[in-house]
Amino acid sequence: MCLFQSTVRRLVSQVHCGLKASSSKKQKFCLEMVRPSSNMADFREVFAKAKHIAIITGAGVSAESGVPTFRGAGGFWRKWQAQELATPGAFARNPSRVWEFYHYRREVMLSKHPNPAHVAIAECEKRLSKQGRSVVVITQNIDELHRKAGTKHLLEIHGSLFKTRCTSCGNVAENYKSPICPALAGKGAPDPDTEDAAIPVEDLPQCEEDGCKGLLRPHVVWFGEALDPGVLTAVEKELDICDLCLVVGTSSVVYPAAMFAPQVSARGVPVAEFNMETTPATDKFRFHFPGPCGTTLPPALARHETEIIS
Repeated sequence: MCLFQSTVRRLVSQVHCGLKASSSKKQKFCLEMVRPSSNMADFREVFAKAKHIAIITGAGVSAESGVPTFRGAGGFWRKWQAQELATPGAFARNPSRVWEFYHYRREVMLSKHPNPAHVAIAECEKRLSKQGRSVVVITQNIDELHRKAGTKHLLEIHGSLFKTRCTSCGNVAENYKSPICPALAGKGAPDPDTEDAAIPVEDLPQCEEDGCKGLLRPHVVWFGEALDPGVLTAVEKELDICDLCLVVGTSSVVYPAAMFAPQVSARGVPVAEFNMETTPATDKFRFHFPGPCGTTLPPALARHETEIIS
């Protein structure tokens, strides 16, 4: 097992999705490096030579499409923050309230569209695939905007708003119904004064597998839950072979995703961060490009003059 894999396994065994690592864990990833460069011409030279590009994306990309992040000051749905609703315990105590929250998020996403950053990534993947080069997107986002933009090689490490999982039989299925069930029609308003709908469990989304009718839950990784080991293994394989890594719109504080790019950088692979501001991981990377991802990313991923288009 490679160093990256063994380190991931050790950390994931101790830190579940959405939790921050202790300071002692963070210190493992501290690297002595010069300050990152913001020279786009230098980045473009590295980009032109890369054969396998891994792009790690976070909430900052979706925020530019108007997607609520439910993080930080003002990040409330009614009087709760996501950390209070997106947990197994919250669902066990009040599945109606949690489904109202996710129904609201699903309905919001139906009106949102990919922004220039999503489009630039998808177009880059399509173009480079014709040159025998590859792009993989490893996203923490659950909104499917990368998929909407046309990205094909996509690893959604936190799941999807538009998939459900049965709490009885475990079946996972795509679900784009609007509303997802009749009882949730018109429900989920985010205003603080809105009262819970208190929908009976039997009227909440149910499994459609033959004879099951178990209660469905969103197929997303909640706070306190571990990442899907199959997805994590796929991420490891991609990061082990990439020769360029981009970190786009992520705060680099939520583990285990926050450790991916620093581990890639530790083996000498160039890492470029595109974010509104610096993060705890910025000084570990070769490049940092501040500003909106929808502005900085398209020119970074545009066709290089050395590319041969067949």
